Amino acid sequence: MLEVGTKAPSFELLDQDGKLHKLEDYKGKKVILYFYPKDNTPGCTKEACGYNENLNNFKDKNVVILGISKDSVSSHKKFESNYNLGFTLLSDEKLDAITKYDVWKEKKNYGKTYMGIVRTTYLINEEGIITFANDKVKAASDALTMLGNI
Repeated sequence: MLEVGTKAPSFELLDQDGKLHKLEDYKGKKVILYFYPKDNTPGCTKEACGYNENLNNFKDKNVVILGISKDSVSSHKKFESNYNLGFTLLSDEKLDAITKYDVWKEKKNYGKTYMGIVRTTYLINEEGIITFANDKVKAASDALTMLGNI
């Protein structure tokens, strides 16, 4: 996990509509960058819906929500449509931002070892500095945790 106080690494990724986003596009706003394993899975759905339910609270605080996984643009589009999500999902199939933000790790599940995304959330301030980082994310309450740390 990247340390609080460090400059957030830049990235260029496509969203669920195929539009290119760069971290620099959000200078002057706070950004919540949350990394999640997979679209349309129970935990990831709870996390996304939590952000969606609190979207106005984040907008009131000048905060942009960006969800990132290695799923494709079309997978993100289905995820957005299935749950009527009102924020940006970024596709990182090449693991560019995922590796820069140090969330691609060895994981174990049912005795099987594999590489995957460790659910992690970063808060980046208006100048591009990480001001909060959490790699012990509880999917269902991530949005509320982040609201409490803005």
